[in-house]
Amino acid sequence: MFPLLSKEISSFLSSLIGYIVIIVFLAINSLFLWVFDNDFNIISSGYASLDGLFMIAPFVFLFLIPAITMRLFADEKKSGTIELLLTKPISDLQIILSKYFAGLFLVIFSLLPTLIYFASVYFLGYPKGNIDDGAAWGSYIGLLFLGAAFVAIGLFCSTLTDKQVLAFVLSVFLCGFMYIGFEFIYSLDVFGKIDLLIQSIGINAHYISISRGVIDTRDIIYFFSLIIFFILLSKISLEKRKW
Repeated sequence: MFPLLSKEISSFLSSLIGYIVIIVFLAINSLFLWVFDNDFNIISSGYASLDGLFMIAPFVFLFLIPAITMRLFADEKKSGTIELLLTKPISDLQIILSKYFAGLFLVIFSLLPTLIYFASVYFLGYPKGNIDDGAAWGSYIGLLFLGAAFVAIGLFCSTLTDKQVLAFVLSVFLCGFMYIGFEFIYSLDVFGKIDLLIQSIGINAHYISISRGVIDTRDIIYFFSLIIFFILLSKISLEKRKW
């Protein structure tokens, strides 16, 4: 498993896609946080807060993570190397986890440079250090869980087809639905007493909860359950080739 994981990470870092994802992620966030005149601009707002980052980043991830995951299995299927991969002395689950953790690695790698934003706000605040550390670190944890969930969803979509563009579109749609779809359904106010249950199925409610700086075990269990669910779906999808 670890040789395959190392190979996948090396594949990301030796190609342009890994660096493009990181550069695009940082560029979009930087422009909205420091350059463009909008509600997320830190300097214009006058507050030592990174709230703008944690509001913009999920929507950037909504497109960038599917761009990372679309090739994980779709490319293997198109090139025919999937058959060779499945004959190796490792289980299907190990193959899936190797590709999953490789995708997650790139997400974490893209988040690390944003710590510069945190340091900038920390030192620019008046007085210095005037920033809600708990909320900021809670939001980082929430963003990490959200990214991990998107990688699992994107991985599953990549197992469904040998066309990368189709895997990308499916992933964007499914990630978007899981992120804000249930919020839209909840806002219709047609389910009566189970409205809150509908809302709790979506990612956004749990992401916002963690972003407050309070780590609730219910949110942690939700994200782990969601990730495991889509990894198992990926395993089922991959095993269908043997039927």
